[in-house]
Amino acid sequence: MDMPIPPGFQEMLGFGLLDALVGRRSRRFFLGAEIPDGVFAYKSQADVMPLSELEKLLVIGACAGNTGWHHMIYRAKRYSPHLSNYAGAAGGRTFPSSAGFHTSKTFFTDDSGLYLLENRDAPASAGRNEEGQLEIEGMIAALKQQIRKIHDGRLELPSEPPYVEPHNTWVVNKPGTLLVIPVGDLAQHVLLNLCYMLQNGLVLTDDRNRRSIPGIEKFSSLVDTANTWPISFVEQWSLAELTVELACSCYAGALMLQAMGLGGWMFNGIDPFSMLGASGNPAAAGLGFRYDTDDRWPYPNPTGLAGVMEGFCPPHFREMKDAVAAVCRRKFGEGGPFHPATPGPWRDAQRVRSAAMVHSEEFQECIAMQAQYIYDTFGKFPGTVPSTLVITYLQAHHLDLDFYDKFYKPGAYLKTHKEHMNQWHPEHCSGHHHS
Repeated sequence: MDMPIPPGFQEMLGFGLLDALVGRRSRRFFLGAEIPDGVFAYKSQADVMPLSELEKLLVIGACAGNTGWHHMIYRAKRYSPHLSNYAGAAGGRTFPSSAGFHTSKTFFTDDSGLYLLENRDAPASAGRNEEGQLEIEGMIAALKQQIRKIHDGRLELPSEPPYVEPHNTWVVNKPGTLLVIPVGDLAQHVLLNLCYMLQNGLVLTDDRNRRSIPGIEKFSSLVDTANTWPISFVEQWSLAELTVELACSCYAGALMLQAMGLGGWMFNGIDPFSMLGASGNPAAAGLGFRYDTDDRWPYPNPTGLAGVMEGFCPPHFREMKDAVAAVCRRKFGEGGPFHPATPGPWRDAQRVRSAAMVHSEEFQECIAMQAQYIYDTFGKFPGTVPSTLVITYLQAHHLDLDFYDKFYKPGAYLKTHKEHMNQWHPEHCSGHHHS
C-alpha cells in the first residue's frame, strides 16, 4: 500500500474474532470530547485527533468493502433446472444482502469532506488464495480507487435536536470523528422483491384499499393472479430486509474497531429525514437528497441525489417501467450477476451465469404494472414505506482512556485500545499512555 504501515496493522490482522465479539462495547468518549454535567461530567485534556488515512480506509473497508464474487442462490422446483435469478449484484461485500439484492451505498464523512464508496456493482476487487483468504492490502487499494468526494467539509448536520437525538448532541459527527452512513434504495429493493415474488408465482394485492391490482388478470398465463401478498406486508418485509443489510454493515465496522483499538459505536440516533436532506433547514443539509411532500404522507419522502445515488422511482425514472428496465439491466446487463461474460468464483462461470431465466417482456410488464399501480395510488413508490432508507450509523474515533480510567473499573477497554497510540501513531507518543 502507498502509505506507511504501522505495527498495529499486523496486530490487527492477528486479532481474534471471539475477542471482537465479546470485546465489543459502545465506547463513546473520544479525545477532545466533553460531557458538561451529570455523573459523567468530564472535559478531555487531549486535543481532537482525526483518524489517519489508513485507519479510515480500514473502517470503511470493514463496513462495506468488496470481498469478491458472491455465491448466489441455486434452485427452486418451480423453475428448475434454471438457476435462481434474484441477485442484483455479482460482487459480495462485508455484509449479507437479501437474495444478493445489494441496493445500499455507503457514504461517510470526516473533517475533510463527505464521500461515497462507489462499489455497489463493482467486480471482485481482490482474489482469494486456495485457503479462501483475501489479500487485505489489495482490498484496501481497490477501495481507495472507489471513493468519490461529494463535497469539502464535514456533513452539515448540527449536533442538536431535532436533527440529532438529545443524548447524542455531545458526541455525534464532531470534529475528529468518522461517521459511516449506509443508505438503502428501498424502492429498488421492493422492485427486486416483486421480481422474486413473480418468479415464485405471487403478485400483489392492495390491502389498504381492499382491491386487487386492476388488470392483473391479463397475466394469468404467467402466474396464478389469485396467489397474492398484500402491499403493506411486502413493503414492510422489504424495509426489514434492507434494515438488516444496513445494520450488518455497521456491525462489521463495530467489530473492526475492537481489532484496531478505536472507540466508537453503532447507533440510529439521528433524524433520518434530516440525514437524507429533508430537514427544510439549509444549515442542516445532510446528504442533500431531493425529496417530495404530500398531504397523504406523514413525512417527506427523499428519493435520491442526482448522479450520486438515485432511487429506482420517479422523478429519477419517468415511469416505473423505466425503473423496472434499469433493474433488468443491473441483473442481466454487462457486469451483472446473470451476464455470461461476468467472471465468478466457479470453474465454469459462463455456464453458471447463463443458467438463470432472463425476465421476459411479459414478466417485466407484470412487474411494471404492479409498481405503477402503487405509484399512482399512493403518490410515491413504494407506497407505505420510504423510497430511501437510513437507519444505522457507525461512528469511529480515538478513545480518551483517561475518561475510562477515571469512571470505570479496569477492563472497560481492550488491550488494543490501551496500545493504540504506540501501535498506530508512534510519532505522537511520549511517556503518557495514550497521548
